[in-house]
Amino acid sequence: MIHFPPFNLIGLRFICYLSCNMAAVIKDVGEIWARLFDHRPFLSGEIKYFLKEFEEKRSDREVERLFQILERVTEIKETQIDRVKLASDIHLPTLNANLEVAVSMCNRILEKEEDHRSDTALTTKRELRKAEWESFIDNMTQKCSKVDATFQEKEEELKEFYADLEKKLHIEK
Repeated sequence: MIHFPPFNLIGLRFICYLSCNMAAVIKDVGEIWARLFDHRPFLSGEIKYFLKEFEEKRSDREVERLFQILERVTEIKETQIDRVKLASDIHLPTLNANLEVAVSMCNRILEKEEDHRSDTALTTKRELRKAEWESFIDNMTQKCSKVDATFQEKEEELKEFYADLEKKLHIEK
C-alpha cells in the first residue's frame, strides 16, 4: 500500500500560492495576446484621426476654394464681359478680313500647285507611254525576226526533204 504524507499548513499555502500565481499568469498572457494581436483600439484611433483630418480640414479648404471661384466669376461677369464685347466689336472685323485674305492667298497657291502638278503629271505620263510603245515595238520586231528565222529553217528543211525524196524515187523534172 502506498502511503501519502499528511498535508500540513505549508503545503496548503503552497497550493494556494500556485493557484493564485496561475491566475495572474493567465491574466498576463491574455493581456500580452491582446496587445500583440488585437489591433482594434489602434485602428479605431487611426480611423477617427483620418476622418477628423479629412472632414474638418479638407472641407474647409474646399469651401474656401469654392468661395474664391465664385468671387472670381462674379468679378469677371461684372467687369470683364463688357470689355470683351467692346474689344471684339473693334478688332473682330479686321481680324476676319485678314483671315479671308490669308485664305484666298492659300487657295491661289494651292491652285498654282495643282496646275504645276497636272503639267508635270502629263509630261511624265507621255514619257512613260512613249517608253512603253518603244518597248512594245522592239519586242514585236524581235518576235517577227524569230518567226522569219524559223520559217526560213523550215523552208530549207522541206526543200532538202523533197529533194531527198525525189532522189529516192528517181523522179526527174
